[in-house]
Amino acid sequence: MAMLLLVGCRPAKAATEDRGAAAEDGLTFTYHRHPGAGMIDQTLHIRNVYMSSVSPVLAFTALDRHRHPLPAVRVRTVFGSDSGRLEVPYGVGYDILRFSGSGEHQVYDVRVTVTRVTTAKTQANTLPPNAETLDAAGRVVSRFSRFAAVRVTNPDEFAVSARIAYLVYDQPAEGETQQAVSVIPIGTLVRIPARSMAIVEVAGDAARAVAKYSGGPAVSVKAYNSEAVDAPAGPVPPAL
Repeated sequence: MAMLLLVGCRPAKAATEDRGAAAEDGLTFTYHRHPGAGMIDQTLHIRNVYMSSVSPVLAFTALDRHRHPLPAVRVRTVFGSDSGRLEVPYGVGYDILRFSGSGEHQVYDVRVTVTRVTTAKTQANTLPPNAETLDAAGRVVSRFSRFAAVRVTNPDEFAVSARIAYLVYDQPAEGETQQAVSVIPIGTLVRIPARSMAIVEVAGDAARAVAKYSGGPAVSVKAYNSEAVDAPAGPVPPAL
């Protein structure tokens, strides 16, 4: 079990499977390269013990199996924890990492640097908001089909803000991780009232992507709590 390194911060107790964790005051990170069958590869779990939802800005360094940096590998995120776009609730949230460049298939770990942590403008769902794909008649259909809209449900007693992404995955060789090679937004930031839902039309680039990749074996639709990236930064909340 290896430690997930966090620049300038003390290491914390190692976490599950093949990766470890590290802490920055109220945030703890665990990188899962390949969690197992049926689960998303290359995920970063973010444990938040601040007293409210937060929007971190993280920076990443890809590491090989010997924990040596891979300087030619660019690390990006699906949900925007590297830009302050992702809202992480008190408890646990997650992001999905994307690697590109020479050595992208050699990444076994990441080093995380916390650039900034601010209080989120809205409270994030305890669990990620649920996304269902709908046909033109409003019926629930498979995400692998040509769907016309996405219904996002907020089960909590408070209003939330969310974004939706259509993810297209690669087909990796045996032993390599699967990653999102294309991430297409569906709509823009949407406000969902307490214990309610919002329906977002699939249009523009998203509609073209759905038409192109429908019927394929490796797509998904994910909703995640988010806020405008140009939102005024709030003070960091105290940690519990």
